[in-house]
Amino acid sequence: MTPTINISGIKTLLRALRSRNYRLFVAGQSVSLVGTWMQQVAMSWLVYRLTGSAFLLGVVGFTSQIPTFLLSPVAGVLADRWNRRRLLIITQALAMLQAALLAAAVLSGVVQVWHIVVLSLLLGVVNAFDIPIRQSFVVEMVTQPEDLGNAIALNSSMVNGARLIGPTIAGLLVASVGEGVCFVLNSVSYLAVLVALVAMRLAPTPQHRRQRRHIFHELREGFDYAFGFGPIRSILLLVALISLMGMPYAVLVPVFAKEVLHGGAHTFGFLMTASGCGAFIGTVYLASRKSVVGLGRLSVVATVLFAVGIAGFAVSSNLSLSLVSLAVAGFGAMTLVASCNTILQTILEDDKRGRVMSFFTVAFMGMAPFGSFGAGAMAGIIGPPATLLVGAACCLGGAIIFARHLPQIREKVRPIYVKMGIIKEVAQGMESAAEQPPLSNGPE
Repeated sequence: MTPTINISGIKTLLRALRSRNYRLFVAGQSVSLVGTWMQQVAMSWLVYRLTGSAFLLGVVGFTSQIPTFLLSPVAGVLADRWNRRRLLIITQALAMLQAALLAAAVLSGVVQVWHIVVLSLLLGVVNAFDIPIRQSFVVEMVTQPEDLGNAIALNSSMVNGARLIGPTIAGLLVASVGEGVCFVLNSVSYLAVLVALVAMRLAPTPQHRRQRRHIFHELREGFDYAFGFGPIRSILLLVALISLMGMPYAVLVPVFAKEVLHGGAHTFGFLMTASGCGAFIGTVYLASRKSVVGLGRLSVVATVLFAVGIAGFAVSSNLSLSLVSLAVAGFGAMTLVASCNTILQTILEDDKRGRVMSFFTVAFMGMAPFGSFGAGAMAGIIGPPATLLVGAACCLGGAIIFARHLPQIREKVRPIYVKMGIIKEVAQGMESAAEQPPLSNGPE
């Protein structure tokens, strides 16, 4: 009986893979994301090796993410207007070019900090378009609507599974042959996702043929839709707060690795891997869920865990405790983001999906540059540990406020599920979430 149960559990966990296009996407992205994490770790270590400055780490983080804040809403309009697959092919090709240029600068020995800043800005522009388009493209790849939540969780699982592999490989390569090889491998890894996108067979979608109006009119329409509806607004504000005050811990990890834990590139890689391990566990759990029952309350629990993990890392001078703390923080952060993403994607009107997901991208990625810049500057004034403690306290406050609004969120979301004809348990799930254990799969 045991093998049957295990096989059934695996089928539930991976049920979105029955869609051919999504299988191709997972195969390509899984390879590409390992390269992406390798580049991110190698770039952070390169900047700190060249400068020894926590402030410049914040500057590089700022330049790589500020385009998301400025340009993602425009990308959302394009995602609702044009063919999303073609747009993704363009963005992935440009990201491959950026990695190749970075590799050339490092391997030729001419790299300077300003080169890294400019190339980070270029990648930031590419990501500002790529991320919201890719988020809204998921619904086109999944043929079974009830698999959408599972697909979103599996997306996060891919990202965090790559975090288990990429940073460790990067740490070993940086210590042995230098950062340049990491950038070369990342550039090559984009070929996998480009091949997957070209191989997909997609049916035409109505939003690509709808009447177009002025881009600013459509942007305003999407903004009014997103922020005029309480549940969407509350989710976006919570994610924005976490991104602004909590996520910048990542830019200070090299400082803790070298100055607090007295380690090197290996230590940095292990710390990033620990965070990825916790995040991976969280997204695997979400992928195993059969509905959105309890996701509102789970978002609160995840935010609290994230705050506790960051605080623990801030006060730790022991490698083992630091690894555990970052694992807890990783679990909390990605469980929160994936839960909020799932709720949003389930309740959105499809003709506004690209625009709302662009606002979600702004909240998650677009606020991070301000957090990275602020964390780098604050760390130079009050020190890295105190900086992280301030961020953890703000995240905890956000969890409390969101928890107080949960009853109103459930009340407004339930009629949408009923109207959309989603399975009955989901229609009742948000309303009854307070009665469910925070880590329950919900009723069958």
